[in-house]
Amino acid sequence: DHHAPIGYGIYVLIWLSLLVLTGLTVAVAGMHLGSWSMVAAIVIAGVKAGLVFYFFMHLKYETGLFKIMLFIALIAIVIFIGFTFFDISYR
Repeated sequence: DHHAPIGYGIYVLIWLSLLVLTGLTVAVAGMHLGSWSMVAAIVIAGVKAGLVFYFFMHLKYETGLFKIMLFIALIAIVIFIGFTFFDISYR
């Protein structure tokens, strides 16, 4: 399958978005949100990772099966990290 190349403008937009999200991460880290600061940082990092996967790693051009398998692997990682946080919080 052939796909149309992405223009440089899209890459610059994604790069600027990543910079803004990094600044947002720094801003959230300075706020006193209690236990929600970790959740906010992980959500922002997930959005940034999604942008990198989708555009820079060309996930948007992959087949559905590949996307599903990647999603399952990411969910497994989230579950393992979640269990680790759960274990640490009750020590």
